[in-house]
Amino acid sequence: MSTYDTPVAGTTSTAVLEQIRRRSPDRRRRILFTGATIVTMDPALGVLDDADLLVEGDTIAAVGHGMDVAEAIVVDARHTILCPGFVDTHRHAWQAQLRRIMPDVDDLTGYVAATLAGYATVYRPQDMYVGTRLAALTAIDSGITCMLDFSHNSRSREHSDAAIQALLDTGIRGVHASMGPHFGDWDRQWPGDLTRLKKQYFSSSDQLLTLRLAALATNEIAGPALAYGTDLARIANDLGIGVSIDAVFGASSSQAVLDWQRDGLLGPDVTLIHSTGLTGHAWQAIGDTGTTVSLAPTSEAQIGLETAVPAIEEALAAGIRPGLSIDVEVALASDMFTQMRALHAIQRMRAVNAAYNTGRQPSRISTYDVLDFATLQGARTNGLHNVTGSLVAGKKADLLVIQAEDLNTMPLNDPVGTIVLGSDPRNITAVLIDGQPRKWNSHVLDVDLPTLRGHVHDSRDHVLKSTISSTSK
Repeated sequence: MSTYDTPVAGTTSTAVLEQIRRRSPDRRRRILFTGATIVTMDPALGVLDDADLLVEGDTIAAVGHGMDVAEAIVVDARHTILCPGFVDTHRHAWQAQLRRIMPDVDDLTGYVAATLAGYATVYRPQDMYVGTRLAALTAIDSGITCMLDFSHNSRSREHSDAAIQALLDTGIRGVHASMGPHFGDWDRQWPGDLTRLKKQYFSSSDQLLTLRLAALATNEIAGPALAYGTDLARIANDLGIGVSIDAVFGASSSQAVLDWQRDGLLGPDVTLIHSTGLTGHAWQAIGDTGTTVSLAPTSEAQIGLETAVPAIEEALAAGIRPGLSIDVEVALASDMFTQMRALHAIQRMRAVNAAYNTGRQPSRISTYDVLDFATLQGARTNGLHNVTGSLVAGKKADLLVIQAEDLNTMPLNDPVGTIVLGSDPRNITAVLIDGQPRKWNSHVLDVDLPTLRGHVHDSRDHVLKSTISSTSK
């Protein structure tokens, strides 16, 4: 047996990483994490102190105390928190090389004009690859083990292939949600190309990548071809894939929700993104049909989508526990810690403000709530709650090792509070996805950073130069 002491104990993890990788082809390969505080996010198991977790191959085999497992690679996880990997339910990954290019964008119109009607139109397949790979690697670095890439710049078959290949090359549990572009020239291969994509990349039900159909709520932004309705619903149903619908906000989307309910187009395999400014009747339809919801707390508040208030209270009142998402890195932060803290603060502020001087007791969400949204409910929103989102036997081994004795996390008094309010990506020393180490000893693995940096800069420079050239004609 081999042992890895945490960085608190002053040793390195190189040896154990080498053992894990050397034995990874064996589906019975065992990794035993010992002595950790385990935040399972399973209502029955809760939080376990001084506990052990066994990974066998790609799966969590057991969670408990005092395990003695033969032929296991032992990881001494004292002074750490083990928790499920975060789940991002909506990110436009192809934009990553344009990060923070418009940090103070005023509204949705400004974002659409600059990004979707401008930069997107000059993207080549290689730009799709670079942006998507950068976003996925950054997700892994910050503890996101599952990411839904709302890939709405599928200008050709090659653009789609490049985005999917980028997810494959990072080893993330990826959901490729495919949609045609809003503006500019494109091959009009979508949605017909979804059949090819499923056959070529998503033929197995037991793999890291899954496929969804992406659409818009209404035809206001980009016309009827991209708006969800009976035709797109039929395609998704025929392919057996879920649907993610963006730009769900306001009166027109509220009517669309009621139309979808009437036509039987809602359900647990459909996700509505943002959902700000919806009517009470629309929320009742969402709740009654078990439709899932993805909130993007910083996007809704910072960009100012409809009411600019994340619809957490409306979702909870309708019986929906939402997933969380990053949305657009052109204007927003890249990590899930920011989303959890933003939603936690906004909802509690809103609850207290509503009760101020009324004598009522404000109904506030907790740190456990937002961690649930970022893990198990995110997995449910992505259609993967039977696969990931909690640390229980039988689920895939998607997990984080978070240092609990760093300067910003010590001492460990409340593990959930420490994750949500005290931690950030620097405290994540290890990330496992499907039982494979993707970050170890605080470094993302298998990344040639200088080469990646060169590709990112080259792609960014091409996009900016080409956009300027096309607008000056």
